[in-house]
Amino acid sequence: MKQFGKFIIGGIETKIFNLVVITIVIVVLAFGAVSYYQSNNLSKLTQETNQKQKESMNSIASNTMSSVVNSSLSESTLLKAYIANGLFYEVEVQVRMLGDYAKKLLEDPASYPRIAVKDPDPKDDGAVTAQLMYGEKVNIQALAVTDKIGLLGNLSDMMCSMYKAANISSSFISTYDGITIMADDRPSAKFDEDGNAIHIMPSDRPWYQGAEAKGDIYFSDVERDSFTGKTGIVCALPVYVKGKLVAVVGADLFLDNVEAAVESSNSNGSFIFIINNDGNIIFSPEKTGIFSVKEFEDVVDLRTNENTELAGFIKDALSGNTDVRMITVDGKQYYMSGSVMSTVGWAVVSVVDKDITDIPAQNMMESYEKINDEAVASFEDSYGNSKRMILILLIIILVFGTLSALVLAKKIVKPINIMAQKVSEINGDNLDFEMEKVYKTKDEIQVLAESFSALSQKTKEYIKEITRVTAEKERIGAELNVATQIQADMLPRIFPPFPGRNEFDLFASMNPAKEVGGDFYDFFLVDENNLAIVMADVSGKGVPAALFMVIAKTLLKNRAQMGGTPSEILADVNDQLCEGNEAELFVTVWMAIIDLTTGKGLAANAGHEHPALKRKDGQFELVEYKHSPALAVMPGIPFRQHEFELKPGDAFFVYTDGVAEATNADNELFGSERMLKSLNRESGAKPSKILENVMDSIEEFVADAPQFDDITMLCFNYFGNE
Repeated sequence: MKQFGKFIIGGIETKIFNLVVITIVIVVLAFGAVSYYQSNNLSKLTQETNQKQKESMNSIASNTMSSVVNSSLSESTLLKAYIANGLFYEVEVQVRMLGDYAKKLLEDPASYPRIAVKDPDPKDDGAVTAQLMYGEKVNIQALAVTDKIGLLGNLSDMMCSMYKAANISSSFISTYDGITIMADDRPSAKFDEDGNAIHIMPSDRPWYQGAEAKGDIYFSDVERDSFTGKTGIVCALPVYVKGKLVAVVGADLFLDNVEAAVESSNSNGSFIFIINNDGNIIFSPEKTGIFSVKEFEDVVDLRTNENTELAGFIKDALSGNTDVRMITVDGKQYYMSGSVMSTVGWAVVSVVDKDITDIPAQNMMESYEKINDEAVASFEDSYGNSKRMILILLIIILVFGTLSALVLAKKIVKPINIMAQKVSEINGDNLDFEMEKVYKTKDEIQVLAESFSALSQKTKEYIKEITRVTAEKERIGAELNVATQIQADMLPRIFPPFPGRNEFDLFASMNPAKEVGGDFYDFFLVDENNLAIVMADVSGKGVPAALFMVIAKTLLKNRAQMGGTPSEILADVNDQLCEGNEAELFVTVWMAIIDLTTGKGLAANAGHEHPALKRKDGQFELVEYKHSPALAVMPGIPFRQHEFELKPGDAFFVYTDGVAEATNADNELFGSERMLKSLNRESGAKPSKILENVMDSIEEFVADAPQFDDITMLCFNYFGNE
């Protein structure tokens, strides 16, 4: 076996590869010979069949596409072009110009002359004029009203020009107080059947309210014109002066041409309809069914139709141009495409009945099936001969390949079987595997055997090393057990600690995270009436923290028994701990000295947790104040202390951060709130019971998660002389 980079020559991979290649070559050659023979026959047959299919399908498809395009899509395109080429946009531009001019007049009325505006006069029919209209309650004789009419008269020429130039039925301006000036050529339409002038109040009209609500150009719904009865819409624009709506300008636009184009679109199963931005069909050639124009009381919003396909299509059409979709309506299928009119927010929808388009396809399939039947009959005769030839060749290949595989497999697998037997005999004290001649195959089998041999030697060496390491770990474990006992013995563990003293009761506990820890507590009488209490936490864990803890505890107790306040004691011990502290360890300390006769005391906090205090008949609460730095951080620093006073029945609880920072499997902290809840479960209980409640809550919260930090607690109850 030889290896060149990542390529191996002469190995098992090469042998298998050779077998596969030989088999594939035989199969390819056999199949190629048959395919070559058969392909000649199939090629000629396919060419003739394809030619006939192409001629038939091209003819039918051409007729179908011509019919659909000419009857539906071309008319839809013409209508879209008609609408898009300025029908609504031109009116919008003219109305905005009229609005700009009206705003200038109303913002600076003193700069413009007053121009009279005539009442409607039937004699002026056919001539474009500006005519005055007003609400029924408007006092047309009032000076302010006549002045405003004269001011707005400056718009007369512009509105008349709009009427002549744009494709509109009228242009107008209406004020909030009921004055309207309208330009058209139909003054007689402004009178009722009895010859009385028609009064209109603009603010009651939908176009006025729509423009006011939108605050910009507004196209109304399709409606019948009040004066002519024709179908149209209103383009309206609000006019604001100093932020206040003062008027609405606009133009009426008749939609006769649009309606006629839609009516004429119904041809050969295709038609178009127009839908407004409320999802209502406003123009359609259909007289019945879902695609017909409904009366006002029966109007339907197709966007909310129970047919979700149709509703979704209508929403898309009103949002923008759609692709051609197949929509099923009342059990019938239609091709639909839509195009939005951005100016007014309407959409044009082209509809083609699928049954009509299926007729050419059915004709095409009938023709295709006839041709295909003829081709299949010819093909089956030729294919039958090919199958027999292929079957014979495959049997020959299968027999030859099986024999070859058996010979090669036996040669390859024999040394592997022997190796497997030898490996299965390796157990207990028998770990030997030796190279034999049968494994020297110069391929991966030889490499595997050499690996087993080397592994056998290394395994025996590893067992010796593991035996040595295990003995060493057992020795270290025994020493750590002794260290754990020594550390536990250093802490006061006899409770009650001072049986002859009835002024107080206390209980403390320490659970290290490892065999030894860095937390410690202490309490001792400085003199006959003063009790010192210490709660501390050394940075780090394990043996280094435990050694530092021993030093800190000893220094604190020795210095406290020499007298002094907590701040003085902490300052002196801090300086001593800073000397030679190359490991840069530090310790947080809470220390208090309590006068047992009065309950008064002094406390100092060097970077430690806030204590929890409970007054008689009250609840435990955290006592928070500014900390001093931890001990061994920096020499020569002062430490704050504060006075406190305990009354009979009061109690306090001190602890290390292992309580609040106990962590469960979800990486959540136990926290101060849960700690206070545990303390107050039985706030009046003995100190030992209170600590038991807290520890039970921690264990329930942490569950199976490992303990990461030492947990140390102390609870003190003060009774005083009682």
